[in-house]
Amino acid sequence: MPGYDYVIIGGGSAGCTLAARLSEDPAASVCLIEAGGANKEMLVRMPAGVGNLIKAKGKHNWGFWTEPEPHLNNRRLWWPRGRGLGGSSSINGMIYTRGHPRDYDEWRQTGLAGWGWDDVLPYFRRLEGHHRGKSNGLHGAAGPLHVSAGESDSPFHDALVEAGRQAGYPLTDDFNGAQQEGFGRYDLTISNGQRWSAAAAYLRPALSRPNLTVITDARTSQIVVERGRAVAVEYLRGRERARADVFGEALLTAGAVQSPHILQLSGIGDAAALRDAGVTPVHDLPGVGANMQDHLDVIMNWTTRGLMTGYSATRGLAMLRTGLDYALRGRGLGRQQFLESGAFLRSRDGLERPDVQIHGVLAIMRDHGRTQVKEDGFSLHLCQLRPESRGRIALGSADPTDEPLIYANYLATPEDRRVMRECVKIGRDVASQHALDPYRADEIYPGMTVRTDPEIDAWVRATAETIYHPVGTCKMGPDSDPNAVVDGALRVRGIERLRVVDASVMPTLVGSNTNAPTIMIAEKAADMVRGRTLAAA
Repeated sequence: MPGYDYVIIGGGSAGCTLAARLSEDPAASVCLIEAGGANKEMLVRMPAGVGNLIKAKGKHNWGFWTEPEPHLNNRRLWWPRGRGLGGSSSINGMIYTRGHPRDYDEWRQTGLAGWGWDDVLPYFRRLEGHHRGKSNGLHGAAGPLHVSAGESDSPFHDALVEAGRQAGYPLTDDFNGAQQEGFGRYDLTISNGQRWSAAAAYLRPALSRPNLTVITDARTSQIVVERGRAVAVEYLRGRERARADVFGEALLTAGAVQSPHILQLSGIGDAAALRDAGVTPVHDLPGVGANMQDHLDVIMNWTTRGLMTGYSATRGLAMLRTGLDYALRGRGLGRQQFLESGAFLRSRDGLERPDVQIHGVLAIMRDHGRTQVKEDGFSLHLCQLRPESRGRIALGSADPTDEPLIYANYLATPEDRRVMRECVKIGRDVASQHALDPYRADEIYPGMTVRTDPEIDAWVRATAETIYHPVGTCKMGPDSDPNAVVDGALRVRGIERLRVVDASVMPTLVGSNTNAPTIMIAEKAADMVRGRTLAAA
C-alpha cells in the first residue's frame, strides 16, 4: 500500500491549491484523490460553456438535490456541485469576489485569531494574478489565479450600471477594492478567453513534479482512524478498493456537501445519528454537517429590443459557429460567460455592509438554465448575502456511493423572507430606470400580476433557488464553541493528523461569491501545514 506525507481528499478549488503548494517542497510526498476526471474538455475551458455545465448531472457535475424544503413549498432544489479536477471552479460562473472586510473581522472577533481581514488579505494578494496589479496594496499581480476584466462589448452591462446609479445607488470600480458597495463590473477568473479554474491555475503547472501523485476517478469511502489518529484514506476505483497510507496529515477538501459526508462515513460526527445510519461512531463530534448556510437567489427576466443576447448568439447554427470559432481560433462569444455586471447593495438603512448581491445576465435564465428559452432577454439574479437560516448535511446510509441528505432550510426566519422580498423590489426599481429604456421590453418573470408583498412572498417560495454558495458544515471555531468541527488551524477536534480545508470551515457565509475565499483558505492552510507564516497587510 503506498503512503504519502500528505493525502488530499478532493481535487476542487482547495484541493488543487493545497496539492500545488505542499508539493513545492521536494522532500514532501503528496497524493491528491479526486472522484471525478481531469476536466480537460473544451466545454470546461470555454467560458460560454457554463450554462451547460451547471444544468446537467454528469461527469462534471454531481447534480445533488435537497430534501423537500419546508419554507419553499416543499420543493426539492437542484444543487450543482463541481466534479473532477478544479471542482466547482470548473463549472462556476467565473465571478471573482472576495467578500467584505468585516466578514473576516467577524471571524476573528469570535475568537479565531489569525482570520481577520488584515490576516487574510496577504493570501488574497498571493493567489491573484490580477489585471489591476499591486498599485493600491489590495491586489496581487504575480499569483497563479488569473483575474481579468470582462470582454463583452454589449451595451447592456454599462446600461445596467447606469440604471443602478439612476436608482440612487452608488457606483464602484472594484468590488474587491476600497468600496464593495454599489453597481459595477465584475472581475472574472478567465485567462486569455479560457476558464481559469483552480486546476488550471494551481494543479496543472505542478503535475510534472515527481513528488505529486494525482489519482482521478477515485471515490473516497472513508478516512481510517486508529487510536485517535488519521492513518489512511480508503477509496473506490471502479469495483476495486484501494488505500493510501497517511504518514503526515490527511487533508479533507471535498467541499461543503462532501467533506461532512466523508467525515460521517468515517465515524466522525453526531454519534446517535451515525448509529441510526448504520455507521459505527469513531469520534462523537455533533457539529459535523450542521451550520449549513447558502445564498438563496431569485431570477427576474425581461425581454429586450435592439439587443443581441445569449439566445440569438447561440441558437441554431450560431451555436455551431461559436463553438468552431472558439475551438479553431480561440475567438468569439465562446470567450464570454454573459455575466459581467452587477452590484452589492443594502436592503435597508442602518446596515453596516451590503446584504444583497445582483448578477446581471445577458440572457433569460430560469431554473439554472434548464428551462428552454425562445427569445432574447436579460435577467437579474438577486440573492441574500447573510442569511440567518441554518441547514445541515446528513448521512443517508453507510454506503459511500449513496448521496448525502441536504436539508438547506431556506427562509426559516422572517428577516430572510424580508430580504428576499426586497430583492424583487430592488430588481424592478433598477430595471425601470431610463438607462435601460433602449433595451428593456416586458417583465416576463415574475410578471406584473405579482405586485403585493403576499404575492411576492408566494412567488419567492415557488421559484427561489441556490446560487451555489453552500458553506459552514465543518465549522471553524474557538475551543469555547461546542459546535466547532475544526479549530483555527483547521484541525479536526479530537482527531490527530486530520484537517478540513474548504468552504465548509467558514463559520459564517461571506458576502460574496465563495470561490476566491475558498482558495484563500487553502493558501493559508498550506502555510499552516508547513509551519510558515505570511506577513499581515
